[in-house]
Amino acid sequence: MQTSSRGGTHRRRTVLTGALGAATLTFAPSVFTPTAASAAPSAAPSSSTPARPTVVLVHGAFADASGWNDVIARLTRDGYPVLAPANPLRGVAGDSAYLASILATITGPIVLVGHSYGGVVITNAATDNANVKALVYIAAFAPDAGDTVEGLQTKFPGTKLGEPQLDIRPYPLPDGTYSADGYVKADVFRDIFAGDLPRATTAIMAATQRPGDVHTLRETSGAPAWKQIPSWYLVARDDNLIPAAAQRFMAQRAGSRVVEARSSHVAMMSQPRLAAELIALAARASAGQRS
Repeated sequence: MQTSSRGGTHRRRTVLTGALGAATLTFAPSVFTPTAASAAPSAAPSSSTPARPTVVLVHGAFADASGWNDVIARLTRDGYPVLAPANPLRGVAGDSAYLASILATITGPIVLVGHSYGGVVITNAATDNANVKALVYIAAFAPDAGDTVEGLQTKFPGTKLGEPQLDIRPYPLPDGTYSADGYVKADVFRDIFAGDLPRATTAIMAATQRPGDVHTLRETSGAPAWKQIPSWYLVARDDNLIPAAAQRFMAQRAGSRVVEARSSHVAMMSQPRLAAELIALAARASAGQRS
């Protein structure tokens, strides 16, 4: 495995983790248990109901914003404004700055949600934005300052994604040099990424995946927003991309409220109702917690 650097940033041919999952969810004792009332769609807000926060959903690598489609349908039905921007997938600093610029255009409270590598982006982008009231991690990286995706992904055994499982495709940079994108190989995509989704679905996901620049694996994260903003975390127990042990470690370190699901990496796709419930819970619980 070779590494090189450009402007002090390493470029490595391995895996940039990130994108979709599936789940059968069981809740950790410390969080909440859905009741019939909580599982049912909430009534549309009345004119006397305070405006709901805007939910911003951030995808990871090997995916796009369409992975949030069913979650978006539930949240909008329940009266939440939703935005699911495209994650550039070019590097931690640039992706975080891009998301921060989008957040700066939103008036009022925000619930910021990240899946997989999207968790790195929300952790950095939310810093110094007083409108962000809650962070929600869906089988996502929740880095501390100085952490890297590679370091967190391999901190505990269990990931099935490494260089042998990637197709590496170089692409030119404006200065005439080259970087490289990583794509998960089609024949292992379902097993690594979304083993509890139908094969016809994962075949389309593999064909349409958005790659991540592989140097992002070793790019260090900045000061984490979860030190100032309350967070929630959905652990995917059957995740073959980010081991569940790594997810639990990150959630505990961040002081997150935790739920667990028997799910592959893409919990928001196979169990969108549960993911939407957790996001709505974070929105309700964090109201007024941060000015």
